[in-house]
Amino acid sequence: MGSIRKYAFRLENLLKGCLLLLLISPLSLSAQQGKTGNWLMYFGMNKVSDKFSIHSELQYRNHTIAPVNIEQLLIRAGVNYHFWDNAFVTGGYAYIAGHQYKSEQSAPESEEHRIWQQFLLTNNISRVKFEHRYRVEQRWVNQDYRNRFRYRLMLFIPLNSSEIKKGTVFAGLYDEIFINGEKTFFDRNRLYGALGYQFNKATGAQVGILHQQENDFGKWYLQFALVLNPDLRKAK
Repeated sequence: MGSIRKYAFRLENLLKGCLLLLLISPLSLSAQQGKTGNWLMYFGMNKVSDKFSIHSELQYRNHTIAPVNIEQLLIRAGVNYHFWDNAFVTGGYAYIAGHQYKSEQSAPESEEHRIWQQFLLTNNISRVKFEHRYRVEQRWVNQDYRNRFRYRLMLFIPLNSSEIKKGTVFAGLYDEIFINGEKTFFDRNRLYGALGYQFNKATGAQVGILHQQENDFGKWYLQFALVLNPDLRKAK
């Protein structure tokens, strides 16, 4: 048990260092990678019964830091079935509207309708929470059908308490790889680091930075996320 705690402590310090490096990297790399973008995001998971919950999501993605040059509007919804407290599956639908940089038209240049399924599993090592997300997507991009597979490993590290609860400041880190079912195997990779605050059991927020790599093109995005998970079950 002592060796596990020692390993978790070392891992936590390493991840804090990686988070700091990730947060300051855009200051030195933005000139090489092009302009930095901005993502404004909302996520919700609302329990409607002991086994079922509703997933809702809205993302307003911008080509630039200022939210005046829209890149994508993403709307995603789904239904979760909870096997246990730390494992559930989801099936849902998403709509994504894509806009070119400084486009003169108000309508999107690309539209995507997406059906998606995922399995999410969490576990803890000492204070560190590990979240594994496996996602499959069936995509219709301007009526062109595509498949895609995704895996994300995310870590949550409470910084001022032993667990994430009301009043906790925490670090969030993840890496996600996207794999195509088409000729090109690699689609993209996302590396993310953030600081978060848990206002209460149902409400939290994160401010962070994400680097997205697509083949030989990489770009940084500032991210602001609001998480609202009120329980909609009727009180007994």
